[in-house]
Amino acid sequence: MPKQRVVKIGVVAGEASGDFLGARLIDAIKTRRPDALITGICGPRMAALGAVSMFPMESISVMGLDDLATRLVSIIRTRRQLAEHFINHPPDVFVGIDVPDFNLGLEAKLRKQGIRTVHYVSPTVWAWRGYRIRKIQRAVSHMLTLFPFEADYYRKYLVPVTFVGHPIADEIDPNVDVYSLRKSFGVNARHLVALLPGSRKSELKALGTLFIDVANALCEQHRDIEFIAPFADEETKAYFDHLLQQRRQDLPIRVVKGMSRQAIAASDVALLASGTAALEAALFAKPMVVAYKVSWVTGILVKMFAHVRYFSMPNNLLELPVVPELLQHEATSENLTTAVARFLDDATLRNEVSSRLSTIYDTLKKRASEQAADVVLDIAR
Repeated sequence: MPKQRVVKIGVVAGEASGDFLGARLIDAIKTRRPDALITGICGPRMAALGAVSMFPMESISVMGLDDLATRLVSIIRTRRQLAEHFINHPPDVFVGIDVPDFNLGLEAKLRKQGIRTVHYVSPTVWAWRGYRIRKIQRAVSHMLTLFPFEADYYRKYLVPVTFVGHPIADEIDPNVDVYSLRKSFGVNARHLVALLPGSRKSELKALGTLFIDVANALCEQHRDIEFIAPFADEETKAYFDHLLQQRRQDLPIRVVKGMSRQAIAASDVALLASGTAALEAALFAKPMVVAYKVSWVTGILVKMFAHVRYFSMPNNLLELPVVPELLQHEATSENLTTAVARFLDDATLRNEVSSRLSTIYDTLKKRASEQAADVVLDIAR
């Protein structure tokens, strides 16, 4: 039997979430092809599985427009050097993981030279900046999407696509013991509300004090209530603690590091910033209220280029929306308090919304990394 040739895969991930997806993808690829050589830009999780990083992942990570302005020349140089490397040493397939502003330009150069390209995690072209579809058509041999409606969008524009499901759905078990979770957090109140004002300091500045004011108002309406506020790292936790000390020190808010999924699963209702937390709450079938606040400049740009009705992913995944979305000037303490209290005061409503949200888990749990690995290796062959 002839020996299989080594499969060579180029890859670029530019932030922690991409490193997480990339590591799961590499693990699935290595299960099928232990000989696979994977080179490009990766994070520590991917490197631990044998991927070779030519540049630090942080070299292409950007935090805001100011950061981009100071590092743009360096980022462009890195992309040019990567393109030259892969053109001179062609991989069987190149996989760009998210970071579309970096990867789509690189993918376009490689595909022009006959290198097959896969883009993993769809840019939000279906939501705003729809003009990018033309660039995607040129750059991407095959798109891997996390959500089913994204695949429908690409089929409309004749972009080869596979909906693989969402890796977070593969990690979450919605059948949790709520009583035990609450006990582990030391919660004894009748109602528990999870507060997730965001993972970045900019989000905390926009929503942190607002969420504390909502908690204060809910305490005045409901005597038997507690709150839990999980944060990803010590810096954001300390910043929220500081806001809490300034606003009101005696609120029953447990501020914890990590454990965001456990906090959501233990809660009756989640009050959160639009983002991954909304998807996690949906996978646990938890009623939620979403707040969204950005700068006035970003707000104007979103209005100019957005073409979706809903900002929270759960509403985009359901035929009819069930998640209250309070955006910009609508995201006031009074409005958010009313929306959360409506769920707390109406068990029937909570159960109805929970039932509707529970369908999302089955939609997204598809063994995403394994499916993605199969597509990548098929294209490599």
